[in-house]
Amino acid sequence: MLLTITMTGPSAADLGYLLHKHPGRVNSFELSFGQAHVFFPIVRDEECAACLLLDVDPVEVVRGKGAADGLISQYVNDRPYTASSFLSVAIAQVLGSALQGRCKDRPELASQSHAFSARLDVLPVRGGEDFLRRVFEPLGYELEATRCALDERFPDWGESPYYAVTLRKASPLSDLLTHLYVLVPVFDKQKHYFVGRDEMEKLLAKGEGWLADHPEREEITRRYLKSQSSLFRQALARLVQDEVGTAGSFTVSRCPAW
Repeated sequence: MLLTITMTGPSAADLGYLLHKHPGRVNSFELSFGQAHVFFPIVRDEECAACLLLDVDPVEVVRGKGAADGLISQYVNDRPYTASSFLSVAIAQVLGSALQGRCKDRPELASQSHAFSARLDVLPVRGGEDFLRRVFEPLGYELEATRCALDERFPDWGESPYYAVTLRKASPLSDLLTHLYVLVPVFDKQKHYFVGRDEMEKLLAKGEGWLADHPEREEITRRYLKSQSSLFRQALARLVQDEVGTAGSFTVSRCPAW
């Protein structure tokens, strides 16, 4: 599971400050479901790239280590390789300062817009490229998506639900990480942890300033909360309040079966 963030421009080498990671070494971290590694394959004055690589241990995941809502039923699955809720947890734990918009050594950098691109090599997308664009393009991202073949050796098998996705936008790094934190799990059906009221509060906190106005706010909210009707209705009511400044009437469609 790989996320690559690239910063371009005269101050590109400042990416290490923004991420609180030393560009000259591999930074490794123990997580409940495996290991995370941050390294910088490109460090130049005009371009700097940082990779967040997750090494998910499928055996430990199946045994329930770090999985609050029970066991993942199969040892053989795509969880170690595709961007999912594991990536969101890694962003929060490994890149937490950047996610919160803090930069200890160069605090002025955190609030500044920089030219970023973010590449997700394997993203499972329920809804296809159309839904992918409906989610990211209203947030101002330029998006490139390439659908992966199910197996290049057997083209007759058709295409897979996986995409290689690149997002480009000039923004503060915290905005980019926040959008990835919230939206990556929206494209995938599974979450490896229990979804309860705490997750609703996280969604509302991280969605502040953008989710209420998003044209796909209902679908994003529904998927993020795994179609739990009660949580979905509560979250949407608060989003509507944020949008109009008062509690108003609204219609919520029935949550579909996935």
